[in-house]
Amino acid sequence: MAWEESKFWLDGSENMLKYQETLHEALTADERNSKRKKVVHPNEMPWELAPQGILKHLINEQMNTRMETVDAYMQIIPPSSRSGKHRHLAEECLYVLEGYGYDLHQDCDVEITDTYHWKAQEEVKKFEWEAGDVIYIPPNTIHQHFNGDPDRPARLISATNRVYSMCGLNDLEQLENAPEYIPDTNIDTEWVRRLIAEKVNA
Repeated sequence: MAWEESKFWLDGSENMLKYQETLHEALTADERNSKRKKVVHPNEMPWELAPQGILKHLINEQMNTRMETVDAYMQIIPPSSRSGKHRHLAEECLYVLEGYGYDLHQDCDVEITDTYHWKAQEEVKKFEWEAGDVIYIPPNTIHQHFNGDPDRPARLISATNRVYSMCGLNDLEQLENAPEYIPDTNIDTEWVRRLIAEKVNA
């Protein structure tokens, strides 16, 4: 009787090969992975002058590596400068390779109903760091990095979990741009060297 009671589900003529494509991806994973990089050399790591600052990408989904779940980049903060200020839902871990400075963190209260709302708490917390330290950024925390050295750049390695964006949770908001940011600007090693030299001699 169920067949006679409702025929609405029979409507439609469009076809899709989603299952077949997923099966094909699984069957060809070994061949595909054999062409992906397990070692990324410095000259294969692209630069980006981003709203967050000067970045050298180490691993991300556009770089054809074997890494499936982690994005990582190196951030260079010129002498006495700072990164951009932003917040994101994914946790972040940063290793301080070089330099010293501090972070400003501002926690947010979050409400999820039919939509997603956040409100920054009033308290801003300061955390000092130096080479060898690890900085932890909790989910949805507004944060910014400051280089305390007037003569040398600070270098940080950032790692985040790519799974957040895969699940549709790529909630990223830029609240302040880094001072060095110029839209649509391509940079290279010499550009970075010149900028740092200018900052030191300023």
